[in-house]
Amino acid sequence: MRILKGISVVFFLLFFSNLHAQISVDAQLRSRFEYRHGYKTLFPDNTDPAAFIGQRTRLNVDYKSENLDVLLSFQNISVWGDVPQLNTADRNGLMIYQAWAKIHLTEAFAIKAGRQEIDYDDSRIFGNVDWSTQGRSHDALQLKWQNKGFKLDVGLAYNQTNEQLTGNDYNILGTYKTFQYMWLHKDWNNFSGSFLFLNNGLQHIDNANSQNNEVRYSQTVGIHTNYKKDKLGLSSNLYYQGGKDITNSSLNAYLLALSADYQVSGKSKVVLGAEMISGNDNGTPSNQKNKAFSPLYGTNHKFNGYMDYFYVGNHYPNVGLTDIYFTNTTKLNTKSSLAVTLHNFSAASEIAGSTQKQLGNEIDLVFSHAVQKSISLKVGYSQLFASDGMEVLKGNSDKNTNNWFWVMLDITPTLFKGTD
Repeated sequence: MRILKGISVVFFLLFFSNLHAQISVDAQLRSRFEYRHGYKTLFPDNTDPAAFIGQRTRLNVDYKSENLDVLLSFQNISVWGDVPQLNTADRNGLMIYQAWAKIHLTEAFAIKAGRQEIDYDDSRIFGNVDWSTQGRSHDALQLKWQNKGFKLDVGLAYNQTNEQLTGNDYNILGTYKTFQYMWLHKDWNNFSGSFLFLNNGLQHIDNANSQNNEVRYSQTVGIHTNYKKDKLGLSSNLYYQGGKDITNSSLNAYLLALSADYQVSGKSKVVLGAEMISGNDNGTPSNQKNKAFSPLYGTNHKFNGYMDYFYVGNHYPNVGLTDIYFTNTTKLNTKSSLAVTLHNFSAASEIAGSTQKQLGNEIDLVFSHAVQKSISLKVGYSQLFASDGMEVLKGNSDKNTNNWFWVMLDITPTLFKGTD
């Protein structure tokens, strides 16, 4: 109740704070059923598949005035049945997903600070990971400039465990200590290009000797390009990583991706692409040298197959990946479409104990339907056909079927929209 009262007070203050403010309140209720039989890894013998329904419940309050934008986004993440009936508290509670303010100092320059999504280009290095129920946001500061087709963002983040009197060691696992980045983007008539530089700092903790605690930095630099004319589109990613990883090994890694799409007709679009992500021979760094590229904070579910065998909390630092794929999206009617994607996976480096780099093939089917305004339905089915190399990589030769099925209902109504 205290949180709800707080939301009401914030909304009241925003509403009456500016005579020219635009305010909107929208919600998201997203429920997704999943059946997992070999999702993310090969299905073992003598094991039952998993089935559950996850839900995201989100409330967004968006305020815009002449010189100030504010977004407050609250959410609850749950699995149906994860608390008993007559419960007095939710298991995960209500959390702040985004809470940021953007101050427009001039027409070209703004400062944005607070908890926020960071999403650039095709979401390869920075993405909001909207597929995951929780999503991804950062506590960060951005300096934003745009003029005559140019956009420049300079961002930084600095994380701390809590308020302290001494010391700066950061002991929260699964995230960074600090980063600084620059993103430069330019649009032309049929072409756009972006340059990204990211200095990423990970906290090393030496449990035996705290004097050895330090932040170890890697650098990611690269370009993203897009070309579009008539029915043809081309895009590319080229990134390089250097510096140090968390184990203090020297990084020397790359990601190269190329794709072409073509609008065959008013109802059909095809995409042909390939991506190579460098890795380590035998799946581990050697001689304090790490050749495995990490996509870091990208929306990795979007790439390399929907069954998430690669780079979704896994497969790093490993043998890397070569992914050749083909997608056909067909518009079935004014409200429905069907996307079919075929992937061929192979290792970018040698696999321990195997002369084969071939990992297997995957097929992804996604049916999308707009039920009505603010209501959408999606149904997906994926199946992985593993090769011997995948069995070596995952340590499983049980030869079971590996598939995944899901149904997602997404409801996103606008609850209020008005202008003072």
